[in-house]
Amino acid sequence: MPIYNWKGVNSYGEKRKGKIESVDEAGARAQLKRMRIDVTHCKEAPKDMFENIDFFKPKVTGKDLVIFTRQLSTMIDAGLPLVQCLQILGKQQANPTFKRVILNLQSDVETGNTLADAMRKHPKVFDNLYSNMIDAGEVGGILDTILSRLAAFKEKAMALQKKIKGAMTYPAICLAISLVILVVILVFVVPVFKSMFEGFGSALPAPTQIVVSMSEGMKSYFIYIVIIVGLITFAIKKIYATEKGRLKMDAMFLKAPVVGDLIRKVAVAKFTRTLAPWSVPVCLLWTASRSWPRQRATR
Repeated sequence: MPIYNWKGVNSYGEKRKGKIESVDEAGARAQLKRMRIDVTHCKEAPKDMFENIDFFKPKVTGKDLVIFTRQLSTMIDAGLPLVQCLQILGKQQANPTFKRVILNLQSDVETGNTLADAMRKHPKVFDNLYSNMIDAGEVGGILDTILSRLAAFKEKAMALQKKIKGAMTYPAICLAISLVILVVILVFVVPVFKSMFEGFGSALPAPTQIVVSMSEGMKSYFIYIVIIVGLITFAIKKIYATEKGRLKMDAMFLKAPVVGDLIRKVAVAKFTRTLAPWSVPVCLLWTASRSWPRQRATR
């Protein structure tokens, strides 16, 4: 919805100004009137030229999603209607990107869609696990319980992700510094030694000649190397966006020496955390199903 800049005087005679969100100017003036403000100026705020570019939009963080999930669980447990819950949370949301998503959820639910179907329209915010768990909660009539478990699951996932990032920070910094040092040596240091070696008048050893050739190639084709690396990165992202490409890339990552083992352990941790609330009933059912044929055989 559009945002309007307003100026006015409150019931105490004090000058006030601010911003308000409304469908049109008349709706904005009506809201301000209910707030006992005598409006002297109300005009739609100029639109940001970058508001429709995804790169400049603020991202929905994991913390935003956890807070939203816990608040929605508490409100539904208190007996509030789902549409009203989404409306309240949307108006209170500080992140404009997430605010727009929540208000879209409210609009979709009002038109008859389920909450899970509405969330599936925003895969960048609500992943498949989140949407499917919400679907199960709606079907089973335990949406508040599912939301509470989802919030706990997301918090644990964020903690695990933080530990992984902390463990990978030092190697990543070392690798980045090493690459920078290597480029500086090839571009600035090796040419100095090359002129000195050429003064000796003898052929250079093979390892030294390889380093010199790398230096010359780096200086001559540096821009082309950057362009090629950018194109390869772009192509990998496009391939990973397709289902077949994602399967092949994931299979390649799983076969990697260190990264593959790390990805496998993270996936197992997510899987076990998701099934944790149901682990005891499932184990009992599995044990009973295994022992039941034996009991019949002994009889």
